[in-house]
Amino acid sequence: MFLLGVAGFTIASILCGSAWSPGVLVAGRILQGLMATLMAPQVLASIRVLFPAAEQGRALGFYGATFGLANICGQVLGGVLVSSHPFGFAWQAIFFINVPIGLAAFIGGLLFLSDSRAPQAQKLDVGGVILLSLTLGLLVFPLIEGRETRWPTWIVAMLVASPIALIAFLRFETRLSARGGDPLVALFLFRNSGYVIGLVMALAFYMLSSFYLTFAVYLQGGLHKSPLEAGLATLPFAVGFFVSSLASSHVMQRLGVRALTVGFALQVFGFGTVMLAVGKVLPESLDIGLFAGGLGFGTVMPSVIKAVTGGIDQRYAGLASGIIISTFQIGAALGVAIIGGVFYSVLATRQDVDAYVHAFMLALGCNVALLALGALLSLWLGGERPVSPCATGAEKSSACETRNRW
Repeated sequence: MFLLGVAGFTIASILCGSAWSPGVLVAGRILQGLMATLMAPQVLASIRVLFPAAEQGRALGFYGATFGLANICGQVLGGVLVSSHPFGFAWQAIFFINVPIGLAAFIGGLLFLSDSRAPQAQKLDVGGVILLSLTLGLLVFPLIEGRETRWPTWIVAMLVASPIALIAFLRFETRLSARGGDPLVALFLFRNSGYVIGLVMALAFYMLSSFYLTFAVYLQGGLHKSPLEAGLATLPFAVGFFVSSLASSHVMQRLGVRALTVGFALQVFGFGTVMLAVGKVLPESLDIGLFAGGLGFGTVMPSVIKAVTGGIDQRYAGLASGIIISTFQIGAALGVAIIGGVFYSVLATRQDVDAYVHAFMLALGCNVALLALGALLSLWLGGERPVSPCATGAEKSSACETRNRW
């Protein structure tokens, strides 16, 4: 699954870079998303299954550090590629750069990764996929397009229909599980309160994706910086992210779940300082705020993953990892849709610097409030025994009966 995702993502990147129309580019981006969906959950599931418990914190730390390194390279290299026009390419270069990376990852996977399989293959829950996709589409599309279309009746109707679709999805999954099928989302996992709190934190945490959008628009639209200058401006955040990711395993060992509280607090301090710097209250502290925000981000990333997946039985590591990756993506989409919508609503038709400053500060303030919520939720987390479907009646097998007798 991982290698299929890598290969597919690489091919999709070639399609995006060579797109001859906007429609082809959108199709290539959809294909990238599908292939990333195959690839990303396998990484977390492999860490959960292939590494002993004593090494998982360190492995998750390196996983977070990889995100940090990618963050640095992506922001800076993206600006360099767009500005320097390598081989005559402009925006196309940000897709073609994935080709050598994808080839290296594919060959490395073949050579170094060991396999991990469930004892019994699961069937794809097509009905669950359709209903959950419908739920998210009915929610996210109106949030993105509503402001532009001035909230017509059909957009409002989509929003109203989204919770109805969610209820239909949950009922379908419950019935499928009761029949002994393989649901897309294992609902018994949600009996673990730590798992649920961790997912809510992950959702609030990843809505920070709107920061990348609003900060870039503020720098390029408001301050008229070039793409390269805008990329370089994010370096303090990316460096803090990378440094804290490397140290996160030691922090988690010492602080346990309280590492989450520290990480969220660092982000609240960091992005609060960025707001004050942009508002000229603390004009010289922008880089300090970005660095502190990056430190917090790199601390929270592996900690929230460990909080969500650490108490789950290894047999369900793939399911749990898939759910948290999906939660990250939903949080990213909602962050761009909702907080990005706040930014553009405040900006409206104005193009002066003060308008961009006000819009960016308000949007970032929304993120700070969500991060503060994450910090509060982290205080409620405690150690919890792994949840097994045997205890919930979600699975009936001789193995469960034997385990229950013991």
